[in-house]
Amino acid sequence: MPAKKPKFRLFSAVLATVCIILVADAVAPTAAIGNSQYAWWIIMILGFFIPYALISAELGTQYPSEGGMYTWVKKALGKKWAGRVAWFYWVNFPLWIASLADLATTLIMTAFGIEVTLVTALLIQVGYIVLVTFLGSLRISQSAWVANLGAIVKFLILAGIGVVGIYVFIKHGTANPIESWHDFVPLLAEGGGIDWTGISFVSLIIFNMLGFEVVGTFVDDMDNPKKQIPQAIILGGVLIALFYILPSFGIGVAVPVEEIATNSGLLDSYQILLETVGLSAEVISAIVTVVACLFLYTLIANISSWQFGVYSVTAYAAKDGIFPKSWTKTNKDGVPYMVSIWTSVVAGILAVAGIILAYCFPEAEELTNMFWAFFDLSLFCLLIGYIPMFFAFMKLHKKGIQEKKGYWIKGGAGKIALMGIIPVIMLVISLFFTLIPEFDMEAILDNKILIISSLVCVILGEVLVFRAGKKEEARKAVRRAHHR
Repeated sequence: MPAKKPKFRLFSAVLATVCIILVADAVAPTAAIGNSQYAWWIIMILGFFIPYALISAELGTQYPSEGGMYTWVKKALGKKWAGRVAWFYWVNFPLWIASLADLATTLIMTAFGIEVTLVTALLIQVGYIVLVTFLGSLRISQSAWVANLGAIVKFLILAGIGVVGIYVFIKHGTANPIESWHDFVPLLAEGGGIDWTGISFVSLIIFNMLGFEVVGTFVDDMDNPKKQIPQAIILGGVLIALFYILPSFGIGVAVPVEEIATNSGLLDSYQILLETVGLSAEVISAIVTVVACLFLYTLIANISSWQFGVYSVTAYAAKDGIFPKSWTKTNKDGVPYMVSIWTSVVAGILAVAGIILAYCFPEAEELTNMFWAFFDLSLFCLLIGYIPMFFAFMKLHKKGIQEKKGYWIKGGAGKIALMGIIPVIMLVISLFFTLIPEFDMEAILDNKILIISSLVCVILGEVLVFRAGKKEEARKAVRRAHHR
């Protein structure tokens, strides 16, 4: 029997929500959209963020389960669709861990001004993966301090660059001057026409909003989940929106859009903004080093706060045969530790392979930034896995209130349909433009590795679901034979 679990209160629930969803590593890529990002943020907050948050609150309190999204989809659409969700939900995770391990290496190089060797890079990335594996053996209530501190650190880093960015904007202007109102219009190309490249970044904004359903897996760790989950989502959501837009503005003030580095853009912006303010080189170096170290900590907190939710969903799927049965094993605290171990093994293999390939083929552009290579595939897998959740919501909502004290979205069938369908449309559009950023054969060929690897992930998921279905049919046949 699992040991008695400590509970965590609303304050920790809000900070855990912020730590899960607010990811500092995605701010710089989002800022690369340019001035039209603010219009995109408004569109996505209204069309995706608010419906998704409310839907997560309803499903999390009406159908409370550590199985989270897997349980909801299974209840509404059956095991096959739930299995697909679980596969994409899990496979994105080792890819994300590998991408953050690569980013950790970049941060250490920047913080201490060093060039790392092949061996040093391997040690840093493997060390990062081992550390998050250890944290993955704890329940969210046991490691709440990691998420709480992570949320506070993120606030400090992102608010800092936002405040300094506002000051520099007032005193010195911006690196991305606003020529006219056209600059804020999404898809509008300079000189007229349509610019499709901007929409390829919209998937990043959606990524920046994901994670509310993970809060639904914390029901057993909360004092009053029916009340705390909606409160954590609403309060956390307001803070998240603010602390995404503020630093994106700061980065846009510091660096021209075409020069924003996706992996080091935040630190680069700190450097430029502080130079513009007029601080000495020694002070700037010290501040950037501190920010890099704090940023490094957020990469640990990111994974730590997501782990229990992802591993719980995966363990529930393992019970239905989607993953190996050994993945259902839990430790004395009820944490699926075998999922954590195997996830880290896969992440370690990816990270090591990425380092070796980058060193062996330095002329290959797609291998020089493994953060982006892993992150793109992780992004595709994560986004596609959310689509069934919205259809599950529309079907489960029709069954009516299951828990009287749970959160419930009021409204007619038309409102519920719009809340479910509009986010799906946004997900499909963002997925398409993630794979094909421009209607140009050269752009498609440049993205061929991502397209092929995404297709491979889809096929592997279908194979797992097919095998699980066959095993289920065999078990049913055995049971029928015994009843004769």
